[in-house]
This record gives sequence, C-alpha cells and structure tokens, in this order.
Amino acid sequence: MRRSGGIAASPSARERLLARGVAALAPAELLALVLRAGTAEAGALAVAERLLARFGTIGGLLAAAPADLARVRGVGPAKAVAIAAVGGLLGCFHGESIRAGRVIASSEATLGYLRYRIGRRRREVFGCLLLNARNRLIADEEIARGTVNRACVYPREVIRAAIRHNASALILYHNHPSGVASPSSSDIDVTRRIKSLLDELDVDLLDHVVIGGREHCSFAEAGMLE
Repeated sequence: MRRSGGIAASPSARERLLARGVAALAPAELLALVLRAGTAEAGALAVAERLLARFGTIGGLLAAAPADLARVRGVGPAKAVAIAAVGGLLGCFHGESIRAGRVIASSEATLGYLRYRIGRRRREVFGCLLLNARNRLIADEEIARGTVNRACVYPREVIRAAIRHNASALILYHNHPSGVASPSSSDIDVTRRIKSLLDELDVDLLDHVVIGGREHCSFAEAGMLE
C-alpha cells in the first residue's frame, strides 16, 4: 500500500472491490470504475456523482439513452457507451430471470426486464409476453410500433400470437416515451377489447404493464382488469 508522509494512503476503490467485493463500494464509486477516468476538470468520481445527480437513481441512469448520457459534462460518447453496456447486461440478467422461472405479473424481475426492453425506446412499442400453463415464458413478441405518442394496436395480432404459440396466458406491455405511465383512454379501451377476445379463447390476461421512464402502471394492480 502506498504511503504519503509516513501515513498509509486509503485503499483505492479498485483495491477495496478486489479485497471485499462490490458491497464495499458506494454506487458513485462503482460507477467511477465503469467510467475509468474523469477529465482535466473533474475526476471519475466527480463525474459519476454528477451523473447520479442528473438522472436521480441507478435505474434512471441505466435506462437513459446513450445520447442523453453523453450530454452530461465530462461523459462523452465513449463513457456513455460503457454505461449503456452495463444497462444492457442488466437487461440480459432480467431476461434470464424471467425465462428461468414463473413470470409473475408486475414482479420485480418482470418490471426490470420490461424497463430495459422498452423503457428507452423513443417511439411507442406494444407487445406481449406469452406464457404456458405454468406461467413460464414461451415468447416475447412486439405487436406494433408507432410514433412518439401512439402505436397502432390491432387486437387480432395479439390473438394470432396467442394461438401461434398456444399460450395459456399473457401479459401485455407498452411504453410511454413521454415518461408518464398513466394509461390513456385508448390504452384502457384496447385492453378491454383484447381481454374480451382472449376470454373467448380461454387465455388469461394477467396484466397490461405501461412503462413510462422510471414509472410504471400495472392494470392488474390498479384493478383495471376486473
């Protein structure tokens, strides 16, 4: 360990991680290791703290678009790509989690997967998680893509997907690029139409999850599927 003036210097974040694991580091320190270096004006830790202040939470940071990350002073394209890659790995982790076990509507794993699946999209995306009788994931299908604030959803496409995969249940999902997760009247209407059609096929609609940036709205939690 380096010494300065006869006094032992504090171990670096890298040394503490190697010796004691990631739990020994604060979020800003972990992020600083991802950034690797700062700028002439600010060190990596200062840039990491600036990023966390800008995006509010780790989730908000990892869900941010690379272009938005790069606009933060001291970041730039290379560091933005590194952060986005960490977010991508986390999305892969959530994907593995829901593929490995039962998919529970609005569970942490399901919400985590959907946030990293569609949370950063700049256009609306509407899709569904198709499940078997044990609520295990069969497929994840995007049904429609749209403009900044609208995706044209055709209930028949959802029904076709359910029949094609012989699904016993499904979870609808879509994003609101505006960041507001509250469902619109058209969201509510199309959900009711899809549920009615699925009921005729004896396929359960477990939930419709709306992702709006850091927010989400679950139709099931809100009692909107009854």
